[in-house]
Amino acid sequence: MGTTVAEIKRRLQEADEQEFAVLERSLVADARKGVRSAVEVARRRLAAERAERERLDGLYALEERLMEERGASLCVGLDEVGRGPVAGPLAVGAVVLPREPRIAGLNDSKQVAPAERERIAAEVKRVALAWAVEYASPHDIDTLGMSACLRRAFSAAVRKIEEAGVRPGLILLDGNPLHLDERECNLVKGDARCASIAAASIVAKVERDALMERLDAQYPGYGFASNKGYASADHVEAIKQRGLTPVHRASFCTSFAQQSLF
Repeated sequence: MGTTVAEIKRRLQEADEQEFAVLERSLVADARKGVRSAVEVARRRLAAERAERERLDGLYALEERLMEERGASLCVGLDEVGRGPVAGPLAVGAVVLPREPRIAGLNDSKQVAPAERERIAAEVKRVALAWAVEYASPHDIDTLGMSACLRRAFSAAVRKIEEAGVRPGLILLDGNPLHLDERECNLVKGDARCASIAAASIVAKVERDALMERLDAQYPGYGFASNKGYASADHVEAIKQRGLTPVHRASFCTSFAQQSLF
């Protein structure tokens, strides 16, 4: 009796590239529709896995090249989350990654599903040489402005990394120059190009989202757990009806806010 289609499908689903090449050759004369479909599915899966490996390799290769150019043995990646919301703090993440092990799925936090972000953030914290998240409060954003708060939070995050005993020779920032430090190197769209910046983006996002969920319990009715402080239609309507809380950025809410009720 020949091998069943179900058994062939199982073997193809479990095969790596080398095993697939052997299986594909052995199945070239098998005309069963289920087998042909399973071969094609396996081919597409392996191509996607190869592309993801190459993408991840690129994230690590870029920062390794930049460290080599600067003569640095360690780099810290920094990224901010929460620049646009009308409530809640700005969060700045900082992460120093080892070259190994590599963390599967690293990417700009906006490109990663919430459940996957949680997994990646936990893995980053487990393997990182150091990590930190610093916040700029809504009050500081209102009084000092976003640019000043970004600089303060980025500097504080680097300071925390160094207080943990890690001295990076290169500071990789997502976006435009902040002129914080002579070690600074800026990468446009760095959270999708550089492993440590992507890690910082994800850790900051997960930490800030958890904070917004706690604030939702403290200030119910604004939907902080779901909108994370962004100006959704329901959130704007809640502000109009209830007024501002202490965790709202008043300077962001002037067009639709009434005087604070808190």
